[in-house]
Amino acid sequence: MKSIEKVSLAAKFGQIPDFWNPRIAGELNGQQVKLAKFKGEFDWHHHAHEDEFFLVVSGSFEMHLRDKVITLHPGEFIVIPRGVEHKPVAPVEAEVLLFEPASTINTGNLTNSEKTKADLERL
Repeated sequence: MKSIEKVSLAAKFGQIPDFWNPRIAGELNGQQVKLAKFKGEFDWHHHAHEDEFFLVVSGSFEMHLRDKVITLHPGEFIVIPRGVEHKPVAPVEAEVLLFEPASTINTGNLTNSEKTKADLERL
């Protein structure tokens, strides 16, 4: 049986030196809990088969949608339904917890982006 341990988000985020490079912090029922630091602009993209959950732990970021911009602060989250084009933008550094199916690639339909991370590191 696998050992059950608590996870310190602060400690895990402290292990992340870069931006837009999600790491796996936990797994359950075919889903992954990922942690990432955001800063700057990401690419416009969508996910054909997966919904995405973004929870701001620290800092803030804007979720750009084609018809509006939603600003998220610590303790706030947003769910982006599959098929919806979106672009995260973080004017300042943000620490973000993502919850999504293990099959989710961070750049969705943009598989050749320099920001694509297909083989994620585990924290």
